[in-house]
Amino acid sequence: MVTRSLRLKKNADRRLKAGHLWLYSNEVDIAETPLKGFQTGEQAIVEAANGKPMGLAYVNPNSLICARIVSRDPSMRLDRSLLVHRLNQALSLRQRMFSEPYYRLVHGEGDLLPGLVIDRFGDVLVVQLNTAGMEAVKDELLDALDKVIKPSCVVLRNDTSGRRQEGLDQDVVVVKGELPDQVLLRENGVNFAAAVIDGQKTGWFYDHRVNRAWLNQQVAGKRVLDLFSYVGGWGIQAAAHGASEVLCVDASATALDRVAENAALNGLHEQVAVGQGDAFDVLTALKAEGEQFDVVILDPPAFIKKRKDIPNGERAYAKLNRAAMRLLGRDGLLLSASCSMHLASERLTEVVRGAIRHQDRQGQILFQGHQGPDHPVHPAIPETSYLKALGVRVFRD
Repeated sequence: MVTRSLRLKKNADRRLKAGHLWLYSNEVDIAETPLKGFQTGEQAIVEAANGKPMGLAYVNPNSLICARIVSRDPSMRLDRSLLVHRLNQALSLRQRMFSEPYYRLVHGEGDLLPGLVIDRFGDVLVVQLNTAGMEAVKDELLDALDKVIKPSCVVLRNDTSGRRQEGLDQDVVVVKGELPDQVLLRENGVNFAAAVIDGQKTGWFYDHRVNRAWLNQQVAGKRVLDLFSYVGGWGIQAAAHGASEVLCVDASATALDRVAENAALNGLHEQVAVGQGDAFDVLTALKAEGEQFDVVILDPPAFIKKRKDIPNGERAYAKLNRAAMRLLGRDGLLLSASCSMHLASERLTEVVRGAIRHQDRQGQILFQGHQGPDHPVHPAIPETSYLKALGVRVFRD
């Protein structure tokens, strides 16, 4: 039973009352409950300034986000029992939404398991323990996964920036079973091999599934350019849905090798070509060569990681969208995406609008996309809503 308390300052409980799960270090009454007295990852009862219990949290006294709520019931404890309950809740949602076991199983705060990310590739689970509180219950979590999912293999991808911020060790390790030569998944009817050991994040990005499904209906007979292609999630699906020709561009030669492997996996090697290089340089070179495309896909990494990055990040998005539009024919389709949480949806629309006018063209927004349902948004935590995508017809009068 948890007996230690973390007392908040007066009026510092407003966000928690509204449903948020985070506590910042400047909200804690350190005279009553000194943060330095807590162990990293220790669980504590959060109290309002008047001593009223508000829930159970785990604590990291060395982090700006010094505590994260895991239950509104102060009598609970983050243990195997609660983890099994939360995992069952998460699983029931995914089974309701998807017919095959390829999805994000746990999306951190969106699934009331702050600091935990789990992607599922059939019987293989890739787990990220991004906070000290989750690291502290690693063994209980693995036991809970055995009970709820019974995976054949579990990989810990503990090489995230979140762990660095929490002062945790970085490693990638298989903690259960034997990793198969290929970790396969299927998305929108197309097969892929995920790079779960040395790829980006968990090896795949399920969050764009719904957005890719929309684009797949627009590409039959089209020439497609997929920038920042990674392992080909967008481009190979476009080829599988009838694109006549796809060029996947990425800075990573390893990622492009996997594009070729995934194209071959679907019998699409003749439709899919690859090009290595910086996206901005490649766009300039393609324009100089007189190349044109019917569809251009922009799914860059986050240009805005912190609020201070917003001005420079918005300029980078604007430059990228302008350069991409120069490669579209008279009546083309741009898929412009951003995973920067600090770039609001309306700002992405403004970036695209400005790029259209810069090219002296007209535009029509045909589609506004978001992260898929296996990346649920917590209604009180705007930070859990990060992904946006615009499908834009760009044409001349």
